[in-house]
Amino acid sequence: MLLRSFLTMPRLLRHGPAIGADLPPDEAVLLDQRPAPLRDAVSAATAGDHGPARELLAATRLGAEWERRSHYVGELADAAVHGPGWLDAWLAEAPEDPDATLVRADLCIRRAWSVRSGARARQVSPDRFRAFFALLQDAVPVLGAAAELNPDDPVPWRIALTHAMGVQAPRDVFDAYWEEATARAPHHYGCHAAALQYLCAKWHGSHEEMFDFAEHAAARALPGSQLHALPLAAAIEYDVVADAGGSGPVGRSRITAAVDRAIGLSSFYEPGDPEAAGFRNELALMLILAKRFDEALDVFRAIGAQARSHPWAYFGEPRREFLEFRTGVRMQIAGSTPFFSRPPASANGSRERLPGGTAVHLLAIAAAPPTRVATAALMCGVPLRIAPAGGSASYVALAPDEPSGRRAALIGGEDRLTGAADTFTTGEKWPALVLRRTGGLAGFTLMHKGKEAASHAWDPSAPVADHASASATAGALARVYGLPDPRPLTALLRSSAAPARHQADLVAALGLPPLPAGFGRHADPLAGVPGTRLLERRGLLSGMRDTLANDPERLLVRSPGAGPSPRPKRWWLLRLLALALFAPAAAWAWWSPGVGLLRSVLLSLLALVFGAQVVAAVRERGRRAGGGRSA
Repeated sequence: MLLRSFLTMPRLLRHGPAIGADLPPDEAVLLDQRPAPLRDAVSAATAGDHGPARELLAATRLGAEWERRSHYVGELADAAVHGPGWLDAWLAEAPEDPDATLVRADLCIRRAWSVRSGARARQVSPDRFRAFFALLQDAVPVLGAAAELNPDDPVPWRIALTHAMGVQAPRDVFDAYWEEATARAPHHYGCHAAALQYLCAKWHGSHEEMFDFAEHAAARALPGSQLHALPLAAAIEYDVVADAGGSGPVGRSRITAAVDRAIGLSSFYEPGDPEAAGFRNELALMLILAKRFDEALDVFRAIGAQARSHPWAYFGEPRREFLEFRTGVRMQIAGSTPFFSRPPASANGSRERLPGGTAVHLLAIAAAPPTRVATAALMCGVPLRIAPAGGSASYVALAPDEPSGRRAALIGGEDRLTGAADTFTTGEKWPALVLRRTGGLAGFTLMHKGKEAASHAWDPSAPVADHASASATAGALARVYGLPDPRPLTALLRSSAAPARHQADLVAALGLPPLPAGFGRHADPLAGVPGTRLLERRGLLSGMRDTLANDPERLLVRSPGAGPSPRPKRWWLLRLLALALFAPAAAWAWWSPGVGLLRSVLLSLLALVFGAQVVAAVRERGRRAGGGRSA
């Protein structure tokens, strides 16, 4: 194992930066990104205006866009779980509105499941089960009203199938609901996905019945229909959720066939298409589990920045897991590519921006002076711009670096700045708060002692953070920054209407320096900040040398746009002494016949190296002096 790691590391360092270089950068990847019309409707609803949601759902009903309607209803119901006031106002205004009633029906089911939680049945308390069943019983009349108000709509029956699963309805009830759903939309993916859950082994069916149902639906599906991904959903349920792949009754050939069918379906969609992002995320995971890493990388290219919670949430925080699995695929391919071979060509050499061309703005505030940050960041593998932020704090931003350093390609974390902060806070007592803004969104990650201590995102279109998670995040911030009362921070984290303002207010509440004026608006967040200097990316050996040299001022080599900083007196003294020693020694070695050729060459090379350094420094000093006179 040790020998294998020793042989693999050179391949990683050589091929790692090139493989997957066309993928969107980590900071561009968004989780469960909503389409613009839905995002605007959810944002307006959260602010108390149900008008855009009403218009959005009415258009799907009149156009019989059942798949889109099902998705929109689910998202709006999610938004109403923690803030249903806008939905109550809508129903008060139009109690017979089929769209508002449908959202209310889905909301009733989601509230019940939020009480039960997603834990296994044996881990759910009796009190929670009683509340769960009571809420599901309360949902029955609302479900009936939604079906009656729009008889052609299959979405109420998709919700009814989920309700049947929760109340443990017998098979004849499920069959009746299924007939109603397919009579209205025989190829509706949402209804099929809900039925698949009822038929899986952990609920009311078996592994074999689940696969039979999925394969039968896919066999009857039209070309390009997402029903071709239903066997893939069954494979996720079997291999990942039930973990039955090693000893279960379903043969591996059926799993392979499901994956291959999903690959064929993916070819019907353009890269980055959000409509295909759901099954493509599942496909990427199944290809990784099958060790088909080259194909998995192609699927990650097709996914682009469209990460989804499912299936990555099974392994931890979904966005982080998506990024870690993606990095793992790149490293697997790099480690298996022969050292002197060329890695597979990228389909697209340019890195994507966010949908609509939106840029990602990143800035870190480190609770240490610039020289100390520079010393700690020597080995992070990326160039950084560091500026004094007042007191003992520093601003840190990424500097342009194309192509990226090889160690930078191996950095973990959500993005390269978070990865760098992971490195330069390791072994240090001071923290770094990494801030990000993306269009109308804002967020942060707190890095402390080389680990993520807390993170949060303000998104007006997403549900407000629940009190427990916001309190936990606020408590972590308060502990790291020594604040006695975390409650004001909790209030900031639970507000989402103005992300940029809340982000700035949080920075002030933590006692950190104010954000630079250009952050979030300009590509260079430190433009105009006095004293900004550059920490250049170093190679492994030069980084070790500079770490041992213990000369912090020399690490920040120059201000952006300026020439190299003047050499210290100690540098001149050491080089001149070395030149005075090795130049005569080289001359004496060539003149003395007993010294030998090897020693003569070595002394000559040392004299040439130090002489070249002195000559280059003299020329540099002359150019700087000439520039000062001309100015």
